[in-house]
Amino acid sequence: MKALSGAVDAKDHYTHGHSGRVAQYSQEIARRAGKSEEVQKEAYYTGLLHDIGKIGVPDDVINDKGMLTDEQYMKIRTHPVIGSRILQNITEIPNIAVGAHWHHERYNGTGYPDGLIGSEIPEIARIIGVADAYDAMTSKRSYRDVMEQAAVRREIASGCGTQFDPYYGRIMLEMIDEDKDYTMRES
Repeated sequence: MKALSGAVDAKDHYTHGHSGRVAQYSQEIARRAGKSEEVQKEAYYTGLLHDIGKIGVPDDVINDKGMLTDEQYMKIRTHPVIGSRILQNITEIPNIAVGAHWHHERYNGTGYPDGLIGSEIPEIARIIGVADAYDAMTSKRSYRDVMEQAAVRREIASGCGTQFDPYYGRIMLEMIDEDKDYTMRES
């Protein structure tokens, strides 16, 4: 699984280590939510492979150095469904395909691919979603540097109940508040 997540990270030059960090954050969110060790491991593995569908997105879209065009954005939006198809036969981790499929849904229903709302979004996807967004903000991208921790905190706080499940968003905020030296970021 680490090799597969490494393949995704290698394809996207600006997400080195992204999958591993999302996996760690997801596992910690599940732990703090009181989930069983089995669910915590599931969150880790799902986080590790949540972006596996990017393998099916053209390289020129993945590595575009500017803001995506509408056409490119539509192509990138296919990665959750592609990822779900890739992962659906991994029966040892029952929700791994579920997490990949719906990790870009938003709590208020404005996400993709299906526009699910609130608890319609599978719990594992709600966990991965906040961890993924946090890492995206705390990592360097082609169009911006790592965001300041206070700005990231504001984004997560303002997204609770709209982009993020408020429960898992609050757990992420606790993690941010405990990270006094801002070590939870791309280094």
